[in-house]
Amino acid sequence: MNSTMTKPVAAGSNSMLAFDIERVREDFPILKQTVHGKPLVYFDSAASAQKPRQVIEAMTEAYETCYANVHRGAHYMSQKATDHFEEGRQKATRFLNAASPNEIVFTRGGTEAINLVASSFGRGFLKAGDEVIISYLEHHSNIVPWQILRDQMGLVLKAVPIAEDGSFRFDAYEEMVGPKTKLVAVTHISNSLGTIVPVEKVIALAHAHGAKVLLDGCQAVPHHKVDVQALDVDFYAFSSHKIYGPTGIGVLYGKEDLLNAMPPYQGGGEMIETVTIEKSTFQKTPHRFEAGTPAIVEAIGMGAAIDYIEDIGYEAIAAHEAGLLAYATEQLSQVEGLRIYGTAKEKASIISFTMDGVHAHDIGTIVDRTGVAIRTGHHCAQPVMDRFGVPATARASFGIYNTREEVDALVDALGKVREIFGL
Repeated sequence: MNSTMTKPVAAGSNSMLAFDIERVREDFPILKQTVHGKPLVYFDSAASAQKPRQVIEAMTEAYETCYANVHRGAHYMSQKATDHFEEGRQKATRFLNAASPNEIVFTRGGTEAINLVASSFGRGFLKAGDEVIISYLEHHSNIVPWQILRDQMGLVLKAVPIAEDGSFRFDAYEEMVGPKTKLVAVTHISNSLGTIVPVEKVIALAHAHGAKVLLDGCQAVPHHKVDVQALDVDFYAFSSHKIYGPTGIGVLYGKEDLLNAMPPYQGGGEMIETVTIEKSTFQKTPHRFEAGTPAIVEAIGMGAAIDYIEDIGYEAIAAHEAGLLAYATEQLSQVEGLRIYGTAKEKASIISFTMDGVHAHDIGTIVDRTGVAIRTGHHCAQPVMDRFGVPATARASFGIYNTREEVDALVDALGKVREIFGL
């Protein structure tokens, strides 16, 4: 879209390891709000991140200047919309370092991307008795589709356990992988604990046994640069709304030859070559998996979000968030009766915790009255809760716009929790 739009400013260039947090915060209009008379502190980015004005403006501009349906129209507006829509695919290609835009399939989000693999690859290439390996760290989106497929096809579903610190038990994984393993589907970073899975080793071992690998990257791409070619991963899924983009769109990366060998996931317009009453033939990837009118403006918005992250630079983002995570861990550890779950050495910007004598939902309600937004519940990761014997945790997840002063506000709010419960 418009190249003259104001861009976020790192403290110098993309190679700098720091950025101007106040300039970044100015890009997010929602952060100027007050909640219950208090400045908004948003610690729920792992659920859905806020949107910078660069994304909002790109989407508004698309609606105001070039909106039309894509790919099918011969008129100027359709061609212009198609160009901008496909530019979003080009940006996603660059974002993941895919070999070709043909390897980037637009989906409704990470959940649909995983379901696409389960339905298309699973039904097309797996058979009764084949093994699929997941882990206890998974979001429900990377558990339920495989359970459905197991029950319908007679697959064997195995799950890698996690250690007391929340880390991925690679030793147990090594024992699980064998000649019947056909797919390994694991998270890159846990949405409930922040654990970073050693995906390079996971992929290499799976490939050594002839298995394909799907990574759920929804929590990884906001924090770390992902290079799918370097990883040699077969499938990679992520959602736009986790990377400061709009909801309703995500990406499935897949190796081109593999995607072209998979049957279509849905049928309808756009994904066909020819249709007669007797039979249909289908396009090659990515269009064979994109039936119907796509999320046109959302693809443009996701492209703007990718630009935004890359303009700041992952080095700067990682340095900022690592410092914030360390500070928050230190401060929360000093709150009496608070226990942090997930203390793996390799961890991203998520802290899940409980407080003695207080249900997680009560924690969330009380801190909300001070303007602090955190997540409470099982975080669509009930096996993790079962592993630690808790029904729910409170979760603070950090984004590029969060500050140490906001961490202090959370700690103060937790003091009010203790006061109210007489602890």
